[in-house]
Amino acid sequence: MNRRTFMNAAAGATTTLACKSLSLARQQDRKTAVVYPDPAVEIVDPGFAKYKVGNAAVERLYTGARWAEGPVWYGDGRFLLFSDIPNNRMLRWLEDTGEVSVFRSPSHYSNGNYRDRQGRLLTCEHDSRRLTRTEHDGTITVLMDRFQGKQLNAPNDLAVHSDGAIWFTDPGYGIMSNYEGHKASFELPANVYRLDPKTREATPVASDMDKPNGICFSPDEKKLYIVDTGQPKHAGDPHPIRVYDVEDGVRLKNGRMFVNMSPGSSDGVRCDVDGNVWSAAGWAGEGFNGVHVFAPDGKLIGRIHIPETCANLCFGGAKKNRLFMAASQSLYALYVNTEGAQTP
Repeated sequence: MNRRTFMNAAAGATTTLACKSLSLARQQDRKTAVVYPDPAVEIVDPGFAKYKVGNAAVERLYTGARWAEGPVWYGDGRFLLFSDIPNNRMLRWLEDTGEVSVFRSPSHYSNGNYRDRQGRLLTCEHDSRRLTRTEHDGTITVLMDRFQGKQLNAPNDLAVHSDGAIWFTDPGYGIMSNYEGHKASFELPANVYRLDPKTREATPVASDMDKPNGICFSPDEKKLYIVDTGQPKHAGDPHPIRVYDVEDGVRLKNGRMFVNMSPGSSDGVRCDVDGNVWSAAGWAGEGFNGVHVFAPDGKLIGRIHIPETCANLCFGGAKKNRLFMAASQSLYALYVNTEGAQTP
């Protein structure tokens, strides 16, 4: 399948596809010249220096969303999909032209997106309270919307294991208000699930967090990182990214705090091939917003500063060395000297 055919097939998955790109005038509004090396890329520990490209800058690719989330890279189509949750749509950014168009609207207030091992789009939908898969022909398959006869809360983010199982979080933000879904009652605890897409058997693998959110595997899949974005119950309690040991590829044990993101919070997380954890960061003001990078032992080694709260991120580009950041109203990108783990 050539690139154009693939993109047309992907477009067939949309309910409404914009024929014209969204205003290019809104996409490139960073006019200030950047002096290399970009001061927005901060080396906190000398170990981060090797990951910084000296003549690469943080680029604002698009602005015009209300809350940008769930970026996922399509290497075979050279485009990025991401969610704009309150606007109930998914957007598509083309690498070769910078053009942004509406990929799917309505999107059921989609949040996190990922691709399975066959390259199909997996989506967490707030409004429909389900996990879906977009097939290669554009049809949508509901993988899971209930557990033990009760509705899911509002699936949020996900990761795919090499065995094909889908691990996803269900904190329920989409039913807490009418802004990112519709207000409704919780029927289930805020679980993390492992779903076998072949048998459709789902198993809760973690129930020890208030609001499990971003999720990713280490490169060797021996560890699973999960962000808890729940409100601390007491002053001084952490805003944790937790880490678990993955046992036999199907269960978790030894859950513990990996890092404390106070005074702000994380959201989405991704690992690079060296096992570093690249964490979205926000909610603590200027100097905190962007991406914080942690070594496998939890040591902070670098920061990428952007002027908006970062919600989620992914690696992409032809060489998997471009970090895409969905942040509040905008989409940002930065070339780095590493590659993403488990990037399509």
